Amino acid sequence: MQKVNYIKHLKGVFIQFSKDNRLNPTHISLYVALFQIWNSNRFLEEFYINREEVMSFSKIGSKSRYHKCIKELNHWQYIIYYPSHNPFKGSKIKMFDFGTTSGQVLYPSSPKNGQALVSINKHIQTNKNINKLDKPKNEKIVIDFFKKENWPKIEAQKFFNHYQGIGWKVGGKTKIVNWQATAKNWMLKAEEIKNKQSYKPVSQNSVSSLTRGQDNLKTTKNKSYNKPL
Repeated sequence: MQKVNYIKHLKGVFIQFSKDNRLNPTHISLYVALFQIWNSNRFLEEFYINREEVMSFSKIGSKSRYHKCIKELNHWQYIIYYPSHNPFKGSKIKMFDFGTTSGQVLYPSSPKNGQALVSINKHIQTNKNINKLDKPKNEKIVIDFFKKENWPKIEAQKFFNHYQGIGWKVGGKTKIVNWQATAKNWMLKAEEIKNKQSYKPVSQNSVSSLTRGQDNLKTTKNKSYNKPL
Protein backbone atom coordinates (compact mmCIF):
# COMPACT_ATOMS: atom_id res chain seq x y z
CA MET A 1 0.00 0.00 0.00
CA GLN A 2 1.37 3.39 -1.00
CA LYS A 3 1.28 6.46 1.20
CA VAL A 4 -0.64 8.92 -0.93
CA ASN A 5 -1.79 12.38 0.06
CA TYR A 6 -4.80 12.62 -2.24
CA ILE A 7 -5.07 16.43 -1.96
CA LYS A 8 -1.47 16.95 -3.11
CA HIS A 9 -1.85 14.25 -5.71
CA LEU A 10 -4.95 15.85 -7.25
CA LYS A 11 -3.37 19.27 -7.16
CA GLY A 12 -0.36 17.93 -9.03
CA VAL A 13 -2.31 16.01 -11.64
CA PHE A 14 -4.73 18.88 -12.35
CA ILE A 15 -1.81 21.22 -12.92
CA GLN A 16 -0.48 18.69 -15.42
CA PHE A 17 -3.92 18.48 -17.03
CA SER A 18 -3.90 22.25 -17.56
CA LYS A 19 -0.60 22.00 -19.47
CA ASP A 20 -1.54 19.01 -21.64
CA ASN A 21 -3.49 20.06 -24.72
CA ARG A 22 -4.07 16.47 -25.83
CA LEU A 23 -6.64 15.87 -23.10
CA ASN A 24 -10.38 16.34 -23.43
CA PRO A 25 -13.08 16.24 -20.71
CA THR A 26 -13.59 12.49 -21.22
CA HIS A 27 -9.94 11.77 -20.41
CA ILE A 28 -10.20 13.81 -17.21
CA SER A 29 -13.50 12.22 -16.19
CA LEU A 30 -12.04 8.75 -16.76
CA TYR A 31 -8.92 9.57 -14.76
CA VAL A 32 -10.98 10.90 -11.84
CA ALA A 33 -13.09 7.71 -11.86
CA LEU A 34 -9.94 5.58 -11.78
CA PHE A 35 -8.56 7.73 -8.96
CA GLN A 36 -11.74 7.21 -6.93
CA ILE A 37 -11.47 3.43 -7.34
CA TRP A 38 -7.77 3.64 -6.42
CA ASN A 39 -8.78 5.57 -3.31
CA SER A 40 -11.39 2.92 -2.45
CA ASN A 41 -8.65 0.29 -2.76
CA ARG A 42 -6.54 2.26 -0.26
CA PHE A 43 -4.01 3.31 -2.88
CA LEU A 44 -2.69 -0.13 -3.71
CA GLU A 45 0.21 -0.12 -6.15
CA GLU A 46 -1.93 -2.09 -8.60
CA PHE A 47 -5.67 -2.84 -8.53
CA TYR A 48 -8.35 -4.43 -10.70
CA ILE A 49 -11.23 -2.57 -12.31
CA ASN A 50 -14.61 -3.45 -13.74
CA ARG A 51 -15.30 -1.75 -17.07
CA GLU A 52 -19.02 -1.20 -16.44
CA GLU A 53 -18.27 0.34 -13.04
CA VAL A 54 -15.62 2.70 -14.44
CA MET A 55 -17.88 3.73 -17.32
CA SER A 56 -20.68 4.44 -14.86
CA PHE A 57 -18.45 6.55 -12.60
CA SER A 58 -16.94 8.50 -15.51
CA LYS A 59 -20.28 8.90 -17.36
CA ILE A 60 -18.86 7.37 -20.55
CA GLY A 61 -21.60 5.68 -22.56
CA SER A 62 -19.55 4.25 -25.42
CA LYS A 63 -17.28 1.20 -24.99
CA SER A 64 -15.13 2.23 -27.96
CA ARG A 65 -14.65 5.72 -26.51
CA TYR A 66 -13.81 4.22 -23.12
CA HIS A 67 -11.13 1.92 -24.60
CA LYS A 68 -9.69 4.75 -26.69
CA CYS A 69 -9.37 7.10 -23.71
CA ILE A 70 -7.91 4.56 -21.29
CA LYS A 71 -5.32 3.49 -23.87
CA GLU A 72 -4.39 7.14 -24.47
CA LEU A 73 -4.01 7.78 -20.73
CA ASN A 74 -1.71 4.76 -20.67
CA HIS A 75 0.25 5.93 -23.73
CA TRP A 76 0.64 9.44 -22.31
CA GLN A 77 1.89 7.94 -19.03
CA TYR A 78 -0.84 9.07 -16.67
CA ILE A 79 -1.51 5.43 -15.78
CA ILE A 80 -0.34 1.93 -16.70
CA TYR A 81 -3.13 -0.18 -18.17
CA TYR A 82 -2.96 -3.98 -18.21
CA PRO A 83 -5.98 -5.19 -20.25
CA SER A 84 -7.12 -8.67 -19.25
CA HIS A 85 -8.98 -9.59 -22.49
CA ASN A 86 -11.00 -11.89 -20.24
CA PRO A 87 -14.70 -11.10 -19.61
CA PHE A 88 -14.54 -12.86 -16.24
CA LYS A 89 -11.47 -11.02 -14.97
CA GLY A 90 -11.08 -7.26 -14.63
CA SER A 91 -8.22 -5.33 -16.16
CA LYS A 92 -5.39 -4.12 -13.93
CA ILE A 93 -4.37 -0.49 -13.35
CA LYS A 94 -1.27 1.10 -11.90
CA MET A 95 -1.56 4.74 -10.85
CA PHE A 96 1.39 7.10 -10.61
CA ASP A 97 1.67 9.39 -7.59
CA PHE A 98 1.58 13.01 -8.73
CA GLY A 99 2.13 14.09 -5.13
CA THR A 100 5.49 12.38 -4.54
CA THR A 101 8.00 14.05 -2.24
CA SER A 102 11.19 13.58 -4.22
CA GLY A 103 10.61 16.48 -6.60
CA GLN A 104 12.02 14.63 -9.61
CA VAL A 105 10.33 13.96 -12.95
CA LEU A 106 7.74 11.28 -12.33
CA TYR A 107 8.49 9.16 -15.39
CA PRO A 108 11.68 8.19 -17.22
CA SER A 109 10.49 9.95 -20.37
CA SER A 110 8.41 13.09 -20.93
CA PRO A 111 5.21 13.27 -23.03
CA LYS A 112 5.37 13.93 -26.75
CA ASN A 113 4.73 17.62 -26.33
CA GLY A 114 8.01 17.90 -24.42
CA GLN A 115 6.51 18.83 -21.05
CA ALA A 116 8.04 17.01 -18.11
CA LEU A 117 5.64 15.74 -15.48
CA VAL A 118 7.10 17.27 -12.34
CA SER A 119 5.73 16.74 -8.86
CA ILE A 120 4.31 19.69 -6.96
CA ASN A 121 4.86 18.35 -3.48
CA LYS A 122 8.32 19.17 -2.04
CA HIS A 123 7.62 18.22 1.52
CA ILE A 124 7.71 14.86 3.26
CA GLN A 125 4.28 13.42 3.82
CA THR A 126 3.64 12.96 7.51
CA ASN A 127 -0.10 12.45 7.67
CA LYS A 128 -2.51 9.78 6.49
CA ASN A 129 -6.01 10.07 5.16
CA ILE A 130 -8.02 9.47 8.32
CA ASN A 131 -11.39 10.67 7.04
CA LYS A 132 -12.31 7.60 5.03
CA LEU A 133 -16.03 7.08 4.79
CA ASP A 134 -16.15 3.77 2.92
CA LYS A 135 -17.46 2.11 6.10
CA PRO A 136 -17.99 3.05 9.76
CA LYS A 137 -15.54 1.88 12.41
CA ASN A 138 -18.25 0.28 14.53
CA GLU A 139 -21.98 0.08 15.20
CA LYS A 140 -21.93 2.89 17.78
CA ILE A 141 -20.85 5.42 15.16
CA VAL A 142 -23.82 4.41 13.02
CA ILE A 143 -26.22 4.66 15.97
CA ASP A 144 -24.90 8.14 16.82
CA PHE A 145 -25.31 9.23 13.19
CA PHE A 146 -28.91 7.99 13.05
CA LYS A 147 -29.64 9.65 16.39
CA LYS A 148 -28.32 12.94 15.01
CA GLU A 149 -30.76 12.56 12.09
CA ASN A 150 -33.62 11.83 14.57
CA TRP A 151 -33.89 8.16 13.65
CA PRO A 152 -34.33 5.33 16.19
CA LYS A 153 -31.56 3.02 17.32
CA ILE A 154 -33.26 -0.04 15.84
CA GLU A 155 -33.10 1.46 12.34
CA ALA A 156 -29.38 2.16 12.78
CA GLN A 157 -28.82 -1.46 13.82
CA LYS A 158 -30.75 -2.70 10.78
CA PHE A 159 -28.61 -0.55 8.50
CA PHE A 160 -25.33 -1.63 10.13
CA ASN A 161 -26.18 -5.35 10.15
CA HIS A 162 -27.35 -5.26 6.52
CA TYR A 163 -24.21 -3.67 5.08
CA GLN A 164 -21.88 -5.43 7.49
CA GLY A 165 -23.26 -8.69 6.13
CA ILE A 166 -22.57 -7.80 2.48
CA GLY A 167 -19.15 -6.24 3.00
CA TRP A 168 -20.22 -2.58 2.73
CA LYS A 169 -20.98 -2.80 -0.96
CA VAL A 170 -23.91 -1.40 -2.93
CA GLY A 171 -25.85 -4.28 -4.39
CA GLY A 172 -23.15 -6.59 -3.07
CA LYS A 173 -20.81 -5.49 -5.89
CA THR A 174 -19.66 -1.87 -5.75
CA LYS A 175 -17.75 -0.64 -2.69
CA ILE A 176 -19.44 2.14 -0.77
CA VAL A 177 -17.63 5.47 -1.08
CA ASN A 178 -19.54 7.36 1.62
CA TRP A 179 -21.50 5.29 4.14
CA GLN A 180 -23.20 8.38 5.57
CA ALA A 181 -24.72 9.20 2.17
CA THR A 182 -25.80 5.56 1.88
CA ALA A 183 -27.38 5.80 5.35
CA LYS A 184 -29.39 8.87 4.32
CA ASN A 185 -30.67 6.98 1.28
CA TRP A 186 -31.64 4.15 3.65
CA MET A 187 -33.63 6.66 5.73
CA LEU A 188 -35.40 8.04 2.66
CA LYS A 189 -36.41 4.55 1.53
CA ALA A 190 -37.55 3.61 5.03
CA GLU A 191 -39.69 6.77 5.17
CA GLU A 192 -41.17 5.97 1.78
CA ILE A 193 -42.08 2.42 2.88
CA LYS A 194 -43.59 3.78 6.09
CA ASN A 195 -45.77 6.23 4.16
CA LYS A 196 -47.00 3.47 1.84
CA GLN A 197 -47.90 1.23 4.75
CA SER A 198 -49.83 4.01 6.52
CA TYR A 199 -51.89 4.80 3.41
CA LYS A 200 -55.40 3.31 3.22
CA PRO A 201 -57.77 3.64 0.23
CA VAL A 202 -60.71 5.96 0.76
CA SER A 203 -63.21 3.20 -0.03
CA GLN A 204 -62.06 1.19 2.99
CA ASN A 205 -62.43 4.16 5.32
CA SER A 206 -65.86 5.01 3.96
CA VAL A 207 -67.10 1.45 4.47
CA SER A 208 -65.87 1.33 8.04
CA SER A 209 -67.57 4.63 8.80
CA LEU A 210 -70.99 3.23 8.03
CA THR A 211 -73.00 1.59 10.79
CA ARG A 212 -72.77 -2.11 10.10
CA GLY A 213 -76.03 -4.10 10.10
CA GLN A 214 -78.13 -0.94 9.61
CA ASP A 215 -80.07 0.25 6.60
CA ASN A 216 -78.39 3.61 6.03
CA LEU A 217 -80.94 4.64 3.43
CA LYS A 218 -83.68 4.93 6.08
CA THR A 219 -84.17 7.94 8.33
CA THR A 220 -85.85 8.21 11.70
CA LYS A 221 -86.96 11.78 11.08
CA ASN A 222 -90.28 12.70 9.46
CA LYS A 223 -89.54 14.60 6.28
CA SER A 224 -91.93 16.60 4.11
CA TYR A 225 -91.25 15.88 0.48
CA ASN A 226 -93.56 18.74 -0.60
CA LYS A 227 -90.89 21.31 0.24
CA PRO A 228 -88.38 22.25 -2.45
CA LEU A 229 -84.76 21.23 -1.90
